[in-house]
Amino acid sequence: MNDEKQVFTHIDEASGYPVMVNVSDKAVTKRSATARCIILPGKEIMKHLNGGDINTKKGPVFQTAIIAGIMAAKKTSDLIPLCHPLALEDCKITINVNSADEVVVECTAVITSKTGVEMEALTGVTVAALTIYDMCKAFSHDIVIKETKLIAKSGGKSEYKRSEA
Repeated sequence: MNDEKQVFTHIDEASGYPVMVNVSDKAVTKRSATARCIILPGKEIMKHLNGGDINTKKGPVFQTAIIAGIMAAKKTSDLIPLCHPLALEDCKITINVNSADEVVVECTAVITSKTGVEMEALTGVTVAALTIYDMCKAFSHDIVIKETKLIAKSGGKSEYKRSEA
């Protein structure tokens, strides 16, 4: 390899092959991460919003998406290569419709561990958004999953809070 400091934590410096990051020497701390996804469902789908949820033949969309997102967050290490398997201590997903008729999905994952939970929060929010898409596509395919981003993380050696959150 070259003389520059290694930036990719999942690449072994000596061999250049992918590796799981060794966290055995890290301190156990309480860690949390929050991710957000914005969905543009379109007017056709928003016509079906009633009582804070959209009901379809498959069932209540937002309630189902919350369950799917939590299940996905718990399975992150099965989906993303080299992620550590984590036993989440808390995972909450909220779904709201803002004044621009965007569906805002947020996932916060919490653990007391040696490694962070950013990937779990991102996976949870993404699968919740995909579930909304899947359940609403019978009304319209004019759905845009606009953005997915990490909003904040705490615990461990570095804190992060997105400034325009």
